[in-house]
Amino acid sequence: MRMQPRISTRPRTPEVEVRHVRREYSEGGKSVLALDDLSFHINEHEFVCIIGPSGCGKSTLLRLLAGLEFPTSGSVLFGGRPVTGPNPKSSAMIFQTFGLLPWRTVYENIELGLQGIAMPEDRRKDVIDKYIKLMDLEDFTDAHPAELSGGMRQRVGIARALAVEPRVLLMDEPFSMLDAQTAEALRRDVLDIWNDKRMKTNTFVMVTHLIEESVFMADRIIVLSKRPGRLVADVPVDVPRPRAEHARDAEFFEMCDMLKRLITYHGGADTGGMGKV
Repeated sequence: MRMQPRISTRPRTPEVEVRHVRREYSEGGKSVLALDDLSFHINEHEFVCIIGPSGCGKSTLLRLLAGLEFPTSGSVLFGGRPVTGPNPKSSAMIFQTFGLLPWRTVYENIELGLQGIAMPEDRRKDVIDKYIKLMDLEDFTDAHPAELSGGMRQRVGIARALAVEPRVLLMDEPFSMLDAQTAEALRRDVLDIWNDKRMKTNTFVMVTHLIEESVFMADRIIVLSKRPGRLVADVPVDVPRPRAEHARDAEFFEMCDMLKRLITYHGGADTGGMGKV
């Protein structure tokens, strides 16, 4: 299916704003600066990837966006309002380790998010069935996580996050625990979901350690320096959709190569080719 960019009739206003964010930790009596003076925004209907060297604060940044942590200074805003804690109707998180409850079935794991927003029980079934169908989980409704492959577990995680219909979907390296073939199929499914105009969740933010993955998925790529993470570049991805993975064409390859040079110059280890950062 050839994907075309979403077209919104509403003005493109920032869904998320990061303003001069600094995040500092205390470890073993020492102060550790994870992020420093970081500013950018994310528009409605965008797919934004965040990349940078290992340990640069990518996952910390995502937790700040989710309201799971708070800046030491600066601010994170959603719809112009400061993020004061987790808000499932604003954003939901998908984790690389799936984050499913082993004693719950697929149906019950997806239901967990709806319980969290206090959706009445008589309304839950239709919503759960919708997202079970969306993620091709009809044959696994009563299965427990231990009975599922990694790819199927992540499908459950995605269904659970989308079921609460947040405005922003946050993903922390969601494909990194999967084999290459499964990851490639799930990337395409996620893009189809993002591109589906019937979906209420239409702004996606993904942390990844793969340059190729970021170019394949994103409208824009936020590049961070080595720790403390500072903004190196905010790069629009002009490669037309649908895109070919694995640098099969010159335009895709040139974008990957440019990003690799940026990361290497600003403190990232040379990976010896396209790949992990």
